[in-house]
Amino acid sequence: MVQYPPEARSLAALLARYRQPDDARGIFELVITAVPFSVIWALMLVGVVRGHGIGLLLAVPAAGLLVRLFMIQHDCGHGSFFRSRLANDWIGRAIGVVTLTPYDYWRRNHARHHASSGNLDHRGSGDIDTLTVSEFAARSRWRQILYRLYRHPIVMFGVGPTYLFILRHRLPIGMMRNGWQPWLSTMGTNVAIAVLAAGMIRLVGLGPFLLVHLPVMILAASIGVWLFYVQHQFENTSWSRDEDWSFHEAALYGSSHYHLPWILRWFTANIGVHHVHHLCSRIPCYRLPDVLRDHPELANVGRITLVQSLRCVPKALWDEKERRLISFRDAKIGLVARHTRTQSNGSVAGPGIRRLNS
Repeated sequence: MVQYPPEARSLAALLARYRQPDDARGIFELVITAVPFSVIWALMLVGVVRGHGIGLLLAVPAAGLLVRLFMIQHDCGHGSFFRSRLANDWIGRAIGVVTLTPYDYWRRNHARHHASSGNLDHRGSGDIDTLTVSEFAARSRWRQILYRLYRHPIVMFGVGPTYLFILRHRLPIGMMRNGWQPWLSTMGTNVAIAVLAAGMIRLVGLGPFLLVHLPVMILAASIGVWLFYVQHQFENTSWSRDEDWSFHEAALYGSSHYHLPWILRWFTANIGVHHVHHLCSRIPCYRLPDVLRDHPELANVGRITLVQSLRCVPKALWDEKERRLISFRDAKIGLVARHTRTQSNGSVAGPGIRRLNS
């Protein structure tokens, strides 16, 4: 039997019944994440102090649990983890000290991302910077190189995440005109981080503290950016200009269903069900599997597997004509083909194609 893609707006209304948080479930999810993270962190510290470098291998599960804590913070930001807004906000702020993410500042920026995701005329709010083929071709050679560097995997998933969480989150960059709240959130988080770090350093020393927490933080940051990347930077995602953009269509078809093995689904708190999350962001992470169970037609919408997600990395430019993400190589081939057709019709190539081929 053929399964047709669901109509996004009516589906969003249908999914509203999954929005009600369960406080007991929320507390349970928080405890089974925060307690193991604290225990593993402490075991790593003991190993470092005693000179057992093998303890650093625990950085992998610790980073996974830190990612899960961030996803709980993310749900708190949407007001979906607990019933009480007060509980969501203060748990989110507390977790933000551990994830080095100022909660209120991040929440506001993330809300802008949800409101404009997939809109080519409103890029730049919590997104991975994405250029169209024509925009890239029109850039100077130097600015093309900078964009290529930004899109390089070492920068995107290595240097970039470390810079974002350790340095950029220390100041509310881009929020200067939004009043005192982003500054209060950021500076309050910075003070709490400083107090917590100073206490740990006084207790165990600077070297052991950095040797334990930095690898965990850097690995978790890279995983987090990878997840966000794959959730929107896949070949058949959806981008549109203002006049054609629809919130519900962009939410459902511009976000992937990142189908991961069950253990990775647990560590990432089901954030791979991202198309449903964007369509109805108030659904708690622990209820997203219920949506797929009750609405199996959603399972194949934007579905990519772990192996398939690796092919997303080269996709760096949006082809407005083909309506899909393509690689720099594909863009060059496509523009050369168009240039050849243009020359055969007696026209002259513009500077963009000449720069792209230089």
